[in-house]
Amino acid sequence: MPLAQRHMPPQDSAAAPPAAPRRAKKFAAAATRSAIPVEDGSLYVARTKVQPQLAHGTFRRIKWVLLVVALGVYYLVPFLRWHRGEGEPSQAVLLDLDKGRFYFFSIELWPQDVTYVMGLLILAALILFLMTAVAGRVWCGYLCPQTVWTDLFLVVERMIEGDRRERLKLDAAPWSMEKIALRTMKHAIWLLIAWWTGGAWVLYFADAPTLVVRLATFQAPPVAYAAILTLTATTYLLAGHMREQVCTYMCPWPRIQAALTDEHAYAILYREERGEPRISAKKTDGLRAAGQPAGDCVDCFACVTVCPAGIDIRDGLQMDSIQCGLCIDACDTTMGKLGRPTGLISYDTEANRRSRAAGHGPVSRIVRPRTILYAALVAGVGGFMLYSLLTRTFTGVSVLHDRNPQFVTLSDGSVRNGYTLRIANKRPAARAFALDVEGVGGARVEVVGGTPDALPVPADSTEEFRILVFAPPGLEAPAIPLTFRIVDAASGEDATAHDHFKAR
Repeated sequence: MPLAQRHMPPQDSAAAPPAAPRRAKKFAAAATRSAIPVEDGSLYVARTKVQPQLAHGTFRRIKWVLLVVALGVYYLVPFLRWHRGEGEPSQAVLLDLDKGRFYFFSIELWPQDVTYVMGLLILAALILFLMTAVAGRVWCGYLCPQTVWTDLFLVVERMIEGDRRERLKLDAAPWSMEKIALRTMKHAIWLLIAWWTGGAWVLYFADAPTLVVRLATFQAPPVAYAAILTLTATTYLLAGHMREQVCTYMCPWPRIQAALTDEHAYAILYREERGEPRISAKKTDGLRAAGQPAGDCVDCFACVTVCPAGIDIRDGLQMDSIQCGLCIDACDTTMGKLGRPTGLISYDTEANRRSRAAGHGPVSRIVRPRTILYAALVAGVGGFMLYSLLTRTFTGVSVLHDRNPQFVTLSDGSVRNGYTLRIANKRPAARAFALDVEGVGGARVEVVGGTPDALPVPADSTEEFRILVFAPPGLEAPAIPLTFRIVDAASGEDATAHDHFKAR
């Protein structure tokens, strides 16, 4: 039993809301925001607080599973361990800003590998496009962080204050010690969840167990506390207070998705041809026996009271709807109690709706040009990234020509050019490389402080070398293409960089 239901004192008549017809109260409790001018001429209507009721059914169970999985991944992944060798970080997923490395289990990405990050972002966008083309706002309803954390905050709210009816009574009740205690407990747990959400985020940027100790002993960097404070505030405000307003007014996705869908994309629709006209369950049988029309919708408003956005799905597709399917569960539950077929509200397409209105069967199809294009792009980008990742080299080399002077003519007529060679060793072991310079016949190569046959580079690091290239007298071209090739003496792995030899 919820805490509010166990401890709230009985409400007297002065504290109770004014009496109203049952239908009017339900509709008023589910009123939505609007930009239609009201009597005072204002274009803004103040938000009516949405108190969704707990739904039971298939889609609610799917949301529970995804909520647990998503939160489990977010909160626990920083603590997963992965052995990479001596001196290497043992955190499975780590974005090490100090070293400029991103570790994902056995994969290590350097700043030079930023193309993989760009590829992942493009791939994620294409997958989202494909999901939208198939099933509308399925991301918003099940996987969006705003949806996941709002669901988590609602779980806490229901545990402390009760379900929708108890929360509405608590809102209408005068302030008392009991109400203050319940609200204080709820907001304290919300703040605790928000704080741990921010804390879990910073754990992805440093060794998690070590950073937890440093945070607890106030030895962590100030930026870590600033990040936690920022994310704590945003999580608390967005999931605890703003909720559906984020989806309606702040998120651009409801406006963008219109360009990604068509009449064959699945969305949650109310079957008007079956539900209308709406008649009370007690009157339906009598009207039908008399030959008068009576729809299956009994106007119980169950679909409205469970909606986290507080909308009436029977009014058609709306930008506020996140397509979470809870209205389907509520309606199916009512239909089951009345012994009527389920599916009055269901995932369907606009094309199917029009086809049924014309007396035909379903016409929608998932496989169509739009989804084929998105699927092909996902497969192409994903395949290219996978191939590139599997065949990438663990050796990198770059060369920078001296700017001033670009060349030096020696007393014997030969010409000298200077270069800075940077070698990247992306393996967890020290390696030695041999250098060969190609392009100028008879050229001689010197390494300041070393030898071209053995350029040592420590494990998982880069090293710079000062290179001098001498060309014999008599070069005719003012600039000659030059290739710097390094070869790992042990494995034979090589890499090349290109520049020019300036003669005059």
